[in-house]
Amino acid sequence: MPNILFAARSERWDQYETPLRQALSDVGLGDALLTTEAAPETVDYIVYAPNSEVQDFTPYTRLKAVLNLWAGVEDVVGNPTLNVPLARMVDEGLTDGMVEWVTGHVLRHHLGMDTHIHGQDGVWRAGSAPPLARDRTVAILGLGTLGSACARALATLNFRVLGWSRSAKDVDGVQTFHGSEGLKDVLHRAEIVVLLLPDTPATENTLDAEALALMPTGAVIINPGRGPLIDDDALLSALDAGQIGHATLDVFRTEPLPPEHPFWAHPRVTVTPHIASETRAPSAARVIAENIRRGEAGEPFLHLVDRSLGY
Repeated sequence: MPNILFAARSERWDQYETPLRQALSDVGLGDALLTTEAAPETVDYIVYAPNSEVQDFTPYTRLKAVLNLWAGVEDVVGNPTLNVPLARMVDEGLTDGMVEWVTGHVLRHHLGMDTHIHGQDGVWRAGSAPPLARDRTVAILGLGTLGSACARALATLNFRVLGWSRSAKDVDGVQTFHGSEGLKDVLHRAEIVVLLLPDTPATENTLDAEALALMPTGAVIINPGRGPLIDDDALLSALDAGQIGHATLDVFRTEPLPPEHPFWAHPRVTVTPHIASETRAPSAARVIAENIRRGEAGEPFLHLVDRSLGY
């Protein structure tokens, strides 16, 4: 039976120990050794958080795979000592949570809910109803597991959904684009842009001053993806100029977001503390256990990272 090292902070072990043992039992690996401490040369699999103490994989001479607990792998994919398969976390709970958060904030901005929630002052202001979803164009930048799921959900609500990725992809009910020209086309048309790209050198500052200037005046940005996808200074300038109407940001270059950062006080920015979604231990444990079962059976691992792309 395999020897599995759980390499993450102690609070994660408290969350995962029972679900992992159950999930391993469910796939016929109930006798596997699951531990937080092991001699490196005895370890077959590492269930891994990039902020753990394990940073040098060289001593793990028997290692078959590293199974990331996080959806993002930018903090481990470039580790030069890691020369075994690396799997990212694709968890149905994480996906469902992201779909719910993105849908909620897209609807919030589409319906103009902030005006009524924060502007209630006793004055009855007659106005027009918001447009129907079929008359609103929403763009999803990034069509991986999370982006594709969000795009499909918004299309189901009748939004005109555009999807963009670096390489060509197909998503049912979504008009898809790729490449630099495709990005320009999408940004020209999108009234609400949702960022769900990975954090790689190729995606840093995807929304820079030039890209922001392409968007319709008053467009909304929603970023539950990665902080470096946006040039912060360019976004602040675009907000001050009215080019961008509002930005709802869940992720940042530095987290926690420093108290002095101008995003906190800007009237056109909503800050949420990296809560768009998170991995759920019971469902994530099933993903991990299935990958270990596959490794023991000589079957291909699920959700492997392409090192050349960084995700």
